[in-house]
Amino acid sequence: MSKLVLVLNCGSSSLKFAIVDAENGNEHLTGLAECLHLPEARIKWKLDGKHEAQLGEGAAHDEALSFIVETILASKPELADQLKAVGHRVVHGGEKFTQSALITDDVLKGIEDCATLAPLHNPAAIIGIKAAQKAFPSLPMSAVFDTAFHQSMPEEAYLYALPYNLYKEHGIRRYGMHGTSHLFIAREAAERLGKPADELNIINCHLGNGASVCAIKNGKSVDTSMGLTPLEGLVMGTRCGDIDPAIIFHLHDALGYSVEQINTMLTKESGLAGLTEVTSDCRFVEDNYGEKEEATRAMDVFCHRLAKYVAGYTATLEGRLDAIVFTGGIGENSGPIREMVLNRLGVFGIEVDGEANLKARFGGEGTITTTDSRIPAMVISTNEELVIAEDTARLAGL
Repeated sequence: MSKLVLVLNCGSSSLKFAIVDAENGNEHLTGLAECLHLPEARIKWKLDGKHEAQLGEGAAHDEALSFIVETILASKPELADQLKAVGHRVVHGGEKFTQSALITDDVLKGIEDCATLAPLHNPAAIIGIKAAQKAFPSLPMSAVFDTAFHQSMPEEAYLYALPYNLYKEHGIRRYGMHGTSHLFIAREAAERLGKPADELNIINCHLGNGASVCAIKNGKSVDTSMGLTPLEGLVMGTRCGDIDPAIIFHLHDALGYSVEQINTMLTKESGLAGLTEVTSDCRFVEDNYGEKEEATRAMDVFCHRLAKYVAGYTATLEGRLDAIVFTGGIGENSGPIREMVLNRLGVFGIEVDGEANLKARFGGEGTITTTDSRIPAMVISTNEELVIAEDTARLAGL
């Protein structure tokens, strides 16, 4: 019996999709609909070769899913017939969802209730869920929450030093994101290091346009850099990460920015985009480091912040760190950033293996430190889609 699961990851203007066999991890279809709601809305997919098509001006998630069903899957009906379930990535589950859940009306309402905590992400997930329910009315569906893996964090890690009633009455605390990726990396790292998962201590750096670090102790999250929302923590593509909160008051009171303008600035105009004043693309920063002032300062700030987090998280692991892991689009492919970060961590007896580090990109994985390094650093490709497919198959009883 097949265990094919359609995995959907909805952004505000994108829809990433894949058909994954939860039994063996094989991907039978991958694709991305992007620029949704815009004139150039388009879809790209890989199924018996690479393909691309225009979705039509202003096409939204409904149209993208209709295209997947009526055009892509219609071209391979035997694949469509084997679909058993649909799994949805949902960024924020608050404290309500400590693990993945089959989607019911109550679960959907819970996701909607958490939308204030992830205003860019949860509404997009809800749109995707409702569109998928129309497209696949007979299939069971699950929600897999980015925040769930971090529900093991102790109170000392998730509480902010704010009036306690804000937590008790309004749930204001650290939740963390990228949990599905951090969970996958914890499993993979344990296997590669030959350790039982419940004895693994690592610091995982998920670096992409969004980025976070997670301290994993005995296989469980004990701290992570993203907070109430995905804005806190590292320097990201367009997000500022950690700043002095009083900057917000200064922008508003002294410089006349509106709350909406400040929100847009911190989430869409900061990070690498703000530091370079050119682009959020890490490849520009890497390619022009040392040549262009804007690229150099952006990369230096990015690496300084990341190294500081990694060093700080060693304090949560009580004396034993089995490995530092890099994953995500930047983590898996940027040798220069990995090297700059690890060089800042020399106090821990870490020495980069230059050749191994250069080879670890475009799917290349493995240890990137020398054999005499006290703590190894590794590159492992993440696979959130597989985790979502496996959880969905389990919940659906496949």
